[in-house]
Order: sequence, then C-alpha cells, then structure tokens
Amino acid sequence: MNTFDKKSPTLLILAAGMGSRYGGLKQMDPMGPQGETVLDYSVYDAIRAGFTRVIFVIRQEFAESFSATVGARFSGKIQVDYAFQALDDLPTGFTPPASRTKPWGTSHAIRAARHLLDGPFAVINADDFYGQDSYRRAVSFLTNPSADDDIEHHAMVGYRLRNTLSDHGDVNRGICRCDENAHLLSVEEVVKIERESDGIVRGEFLDGERRPIADDSLVSMNFWAFPPSFLAHLEKHFTEFLEQHGHEEKSECYIPSVVDSLIHQGLADCQVLETSSSWFGVTYPQDKAHVVQNILALTQSGDYPSPLS
Repeated sequence: MNTFDKKSPTLLILAAGMGSRYGGLKQMDPMGPQGETVLDYSVYDAIRAGFTRVIFVIRQEFAESFSATVGARFSGKIQVDYAFQALDDLPTGFTPPASRTKPWGTSHAIRAARHLLDGPFAVINADDFYGQDSYRRAVSFLTNPSADDDIEHHAMVGYRLRNTLSDHGDVNRGICRCDENAHLLSVEEVVKIERESDGIVRGEFLDGERRPIADDSLVSMNFWAFPPSFLAHLEKHFTEFLEQHGHEEKSECYIPSVVDSLIHQGLADCQVLETSSSWFGVTYPQDKAHVVQNILALTQSGDYPSPLS
C-alpha cells in the first residue's frame, strides 16, 4: 500500500535505455570518487529538494541487479518503486511488428509507470546530471500550482545546446522556442546533432532533413514537470502515434512531441524554468572522463558530500 502524500511530488527516472552507444548499462557505471553513479547524485538532489518518492523505469531483465545495487542504496531515505518498460506494453488493439526489438521511446517509458503515478511528478533521464537547483525549481513548480485551471500547466528545465553536445558523437535534443514570458511556443525532437567539421551544428529533424541549428538554442534535456492529468493526454497521443507509425521498426514517441502537440491544441502551456545548475551527461564511453572530472570538482567544493553516506 502506498503511504506517501499524493500532493508530494514523485521523481520518475527513465533508466530502461539499452546503452547501445555507450556499450553497457551506464545507469550503473560508477562516476563519483566513492563509486557513486550519476543516479546516486540525482536521487540525492531530489531528496534534499523535497521529492518524497522515486520510480525507476527499467527493463524487467535487469530488475534484480538494479534493485540490489542502485535501489537498495536509498532504502529508508525515500520511497522507491519500479515500473517496467516492455516492447509489448501497448494500448488495446496494438501489437509490435515482429522485426521490432526496442521499446517506443520516452513517452512509452512514462506510460510504463501510469499505474503508479497519482500525483504531480517530474521526469528525468537516468544518465544525466542536472544539478541541485534544477530539482528545487521543479519541486517549487509542482507544489505551487497555478490558479488558472483552463489549461494544464507543465514545466521544463532548459539548457543551451552548446553546453550539451558531446565531443565524441551525435546526440538527440528537444529544440525549443519560447515567448517573452519564458513559455514554450514549440519543442521539436531533433536527432543526430553534432558540430560538424565546418564548425556548424547540424541535426536531423522529424521531417528527415538535416539542417543547421544555432548553438545557443534552448534545448530540453528531458527534465519535465507534469500534473497527473498529463497521463491521459499522453495515452491519446501515443495511441495516435501507433496508428501512424506502429508498423515501423525503429519509430519512437518522444515527450517533446506530446508537449508540443498539447501547446498547439491550446490544452497546456509549458514554463521554462531557469536554473543556475550545470548539466553534463554520458552518451559515449569517452564522455565518462568529463563527467568524472565535473563530479569530483563538485565534491571538492563541498556541494556534494557522498550520497552513499
């Protein structure tokens, strides 16, 4: 039985990624001076920001190993639950094509936790370091809802593209446009972004065309804040996605696409939360040294005592 306060925010951590570009389960790879993972720091920041529950979205096949290592570290510190992202967990009437081997993207990952989420929640990637200020701002947003109930209110922590690129290969990012009040006008998932040999950053857009992107563009690093009512919209959007792309071998339904659709339908707005935190993450094995160096600097500054202590 769940005993947490439904008004207290939950942190949903997407940790089911295959790690194909990294070459392993980077969610469980030690990065800190005492063997801490990026996940350890994420949950540590979440606890001190005011999150009272964490749900890890993982794959069933590594559940035992994950819960015995990462999950066990937070016993007695925060309520820990698990949701399992499975290829065949789809709305009624849909089945995956026989040739498909991977799940359906970040929206599908949130959907995997639909039976556990009954209050406000934030979403992050398991392999990204977002910084303590980001979590504080997310909690403040989720625990101080707007009085305007005509539409849903979402939030996103934003970073500049130039600070989120990898020196070792391409990355996927949600490219954002905002109005003068720091609300999203649109967000589009762009894949295979990298700075090319001519110094220009380019990426592949949803229409399949590869185009330049300004390196100071605001991007989503998949740190979102949602009310529980978002799940009904996600289910509708994901069902429509499957109707159009469910036969494809590698199509994915991304969170930015759901948010962008709701904004354009006038069903939601999305505030961009300014943060003083630095972001860094691991996509390729060569990125690890950079993350280790940054975490060491933070621990030496006194901002991060070991989250394992």
